[in-house]
Amino acid sequence: MNSDSDLQIAGDILEVQHLLQPAREHPATVSEFVGLARSIAADRARWADLVRYDSASRWYHRLHQGPGYEVWLLSWVPGQGSGLHDHGGSAGVLTVLEGELTERTERGARSLGTGAQRAFAPGYVHEVVNDSLEPAVSLHVYYPGLTEMPMHATQAAAATAVDAAHAADPTAVDTVPA
Repeated sequence: MNSDSDLQIAGDILEVQHLLQPAREHPATVSEFVGLARSIAADRARWADLVRYDSASRWYHRLHQGPGYEVWLLSWVPGQGSGLHDHGGSAGVLTVLEGELTERTERGARSLGTGAQRAFAPGYVHEVVNDSLEPAVSLHVYYPGLTEMPMHATQAAAATAVDAAHAADPTAVDTVPA
């Protein structure tokens, strides 16, 4: 039995343009949510005047709510990040509206410039950071609407904890929690 999914066969759905569908009034598929994000991104008048920058924390604003989904607008000043997290039972689409963000996953880091999109399934673990010298703005669509955002320890934090434990007890076995 072949266990390959359509996504594994086709690759990244965002790279297969003919699979993307235009936004419907009530999106129901990944490609329709991608289309919704693209249509909002293209309608700059809908979001540009709402953007605020906060040097103390990421700024966010719920831009739209539909049946079973939410659309959030976020701003990032240089150096701000989300921390390593997942979105619980929500899937989503991240679209960079302005600037550049870096997405980090267990597979490595990916630079996301203006117009870049990432679609992700429930439980997808990542960190988003503004590593650039300019502010950035992003749009996030979550379906179902976001109800939790569990944080995860980074490998660096886990390694630091092991180092601290080892310093306190040099006979301890070096293990990093999974």
